[in-house]
Amino acid sequence: MRVIVHGGAGGTADEPVPRQETLDEAVRRGADADRPIDAIERAVRVLESDERFNAGYGGAVQSDGVVRTDAGLMRSDRTAGAAASMPGVEHAVSVARVVCEETPHVLVVGEHAVDLAAAFGIETDMYLRTDRTRSQYESENPPDGTPREHLAWLRSRFGTGADQAGQPNKTAEYTDENSATDHDTVGAVAFDGKTFAAATSTGGRSFALAGRVGDVPQIGSGFYASAAGAASATGAGEDIAKTTLSRRAVGHLERGLDAQAAAELAIEEFAELTGSTAGVIVLDRSGAGSAFNSDEMQTSVVER
Repeated sequence: MRVIVHGGAGGTADEPVPRQETLDEAVRRGADADRPIDAIERAVRVLESDERFNAGYGGAVQSDGVVRTDAGLMRSDRTAGAAASMPGVEHAVSVARVVCEETPHVLVVGEHAVDLAAAFGIETDMYLRTDRTRSQYESENPPDGTPREHLAWLRSRFGTGADQAGQPNKTAEYTDENSATDHDTVGAVAFDGKTFAAATSTGGRSFALAGRVGDVPQIGSGFYASAAGAASATGAGEDIAKTTLSRRAVGHLERGLDAQAAAELAIEEFAELTGSTAGVIVLDRSGAGSAFNSDEMQTSVVER
């Protein structure tokens, strides 16, 4: 089993060593699995439980103070599943797998996705905010009232400051000192010699409008797999969705590029199209590749 994982494309991490140790543990757990679908779920669940990453516990807080999780996964036989906007669900990747294997759908959202998780034994009603994310949110004078009032509040906060997944320093009001580094979406890609599988999981982006869903649970944007290979993306979610970054990377594999060249070209094209930052991990039948145009993207790879 060959597995590659990422911990998000963004600014320089505060704790790179323990983050890397968690990534290494995640990839080892994945490599011990019998099937690629098991490998990506196992790997991502490890990352969803580590508050240093923006997925599951410690995920980004939306404008109403709630952490809502999203995830999606896909195999090279085109089976796929995703779940989004789930309050209180740490292991969003497992809910995405339920959607993939137990329903005729590809995406289930909100309270109904939470109910689906509970029906299949996945823990819900989990407290996902940490001391850090709670402090960041409360220090920003959170809004009350209507979505219009929330929008007025987030205009100077969403995608600003040190959030390398957006447009840094877009406003004077939001500075590096109080910014939330919420770029640390996680993902995994696996290959067992026959089948590829890819998964991505996130808590979204800090100070987004309540109910916002980005690229992660969208097929071809946050994740994609085909017979040629598979990819998982991370970064500026709205721009990744508009350019279908993961599908773009896999498309380059289908045209004959190897995994590293496909990743590099996809990120080069993404930057030219959007001016934003992102990263992508890729597997093909020969090996692994990764590329990013942010300050950093930690990864780990193993083959057994």
